[in-house]
Amino acid sequence: MKKSILILTLSLIGISGFTQTIYMTRNGQVSFFSKTPMENIDAINNEVNSMINATTGDIVFSLLVKGFRFERALMEEHFNENYMESDKFPKSTFQGKIANPENVDFTKVGTYAVTVAGDLTIHGIKKTIQIAGSLTVGKDKLTVVSTFPITLADYKVEIPALVAEKISKTLDISVNCDYKLKP
Repeated sequence: MKKSILILTLSLIGISGFTQTIYMTRNGQVSFFSKTPMENIDAINNEVNSMINATTGDIVFSLLVKGFRFERALMEEHFNENYMESDKFPKSTFQGKIANPENVDFTKVGTYAVTVAGDLTIHGIKKTIQIAGSLTVGKDKLTVVSTFPITLADYKVEIPALVAEKISKTLDISVNCDYKLKP
């Protein structure tokens, strides 16, 4: 995991040096929700690594797929073994940029509507997406909140016909991360 943090840090800092303002978290939250007439499925991962470069608007996320926790252990087992193949595809990542940086003043406390565009990788498949959310600037901290849908077929996550009516073809992904200014 330390290697992931180092890679995230280096990708945000880039070649321009260490004069940039970086915010980070190691305990961000990503959850998903699947609603069907047969059953609702809800899972949460509280071990999300993320960084925001306030100077460039770059933003990255990395999480271990096995970090998702479910209400029932059997759901978690099926998720990791049958659907996400977590041993084969252990991480999901997002690497992007705030598409409207002119809307955010990182020096002024307040909540800003943001759009983030970048590459989301799930189950080994990378897709370019655009996500709306909010970024709240506080004293030496940031909070990012967003909810967006993904379609399982886009990431080649196959649902067996036997349980197809229990799992929605589209999931709502929610992100809620509190960042601290990197010293």
